[in-house]
Amino acid sequence: MTFAINGRRIGPEAPPYVIAELSGNHNGSLDRAIALLDAAHEAGADAVKLQTYTADTLTIDHDGPDFTVRGGLWDGSTLYQLYRQAHTPWEWHEALFARGRELGITVFSTPFDATAIDLLERLGAPAYKIASFEAVDLPLIRRVACCGKPMIVSTGISDLAEIAAAVEAARSAGATDLALLHCVSAYPAPPEDMNLRTIAHLGATFGAVPGLSDHTLGTAVTVAAVALGACVIEKHVTLRRADGGPDSAFSLEPEEFAALVRDVRTAHAALGRVSYEREPSERGMATFRRSLYAIADIAAGEILTEANVRSIRPGFGLAPKHFDAVVGRRARRSIARGTALAWSLIE
Repeated sequence: MTFAINGRRIGPEAPPYVIAELSGNHNGSLDRAIALLDAAHEAGADAVKLQTYTADTLTIDHDGPDFTVRGGLWDGSTLYQLYRQAHTPWEWHEALFARGRELGITVFSTPFDATAIDLLERLGAPAYKIASFEAVDLPLIRRVACCGKPMIVSTGISDLAEIAAAVEAARSAGATDLALLHCVSAYPAPPEDMNLRTIAHLGATFGAVPGLSDHTLGTAVTVAAVALGACVIEKHVTLRRADGGPDSAFSLEPEEFAALVRDVRTAHAALGRVSYEREPSERGMATFRRSLYAIADIAAGEILTEANVRSIRPGFGLAPKHFDAVVGRRARRSIARGTALAWSLIE
């Protein structure tokens, strides 16, 4: 399965589609958000993804134990406090979409409710992302699918049945272009928990384009994912981790993101096809193989033995597999030491 977003083809034969996740790393500054978008474009990302919500569309202002984060990066914050800090103000969206068009980089978003979808439709969003924690919100998925745009769904913390329900909801509401991103919803995610072999299974099971939403530190896991079939890559970006921000600790700085883009595209190019043919870059290398050579002067009529014939480099003589057939036969003429053996030299 393949599809396109803004003309960029996405699928197994295309280079990985790399999404820079802006998240809350703008730290409350539109100027910083635009700088992040610019940095993602400069790093070679195909798209920048926003998150479209407010604290009031995601939760309620409540400090009870159910609404308080325990452990991890956001320990002690209430959900309302966290989302109020991290949200991207809706009045910024038009400027960010416009900057994306100016640069030629796709901008789209993750909506979290119907009002967010309405805003993004007005702005001409070319695709939609469903966040991992919203993958069980089937009414939201159906509402997004009705827009008729490509959909990318993260699967973090969802089991196989929940993923199947999300896919069915999307397709029953009209979604035809669908990518499913394997994801471990830990921040940061330990590499040993990533189970990247799930990526190919995810794509094959649901007939969708598979990918990875990656919260591990660094880039090694992302590159490995491409080798295992990921066609879409999502990774958080920040200007500087030292600047702080809700997701900065597991985000890549611009230079690191640029390296990621280069490395995943190199990894994809290296996949190639199943081939046992000699590649163009290998031409001429066969001369460094072993072959049969006279390692001592051999007189005409003299018997070839292990003492005067050996398999050595270079590869201009008879193949080593002929050694047993050569030994015990006589030289047709004199053969100087260092001569590549040929059948014409042997009786």
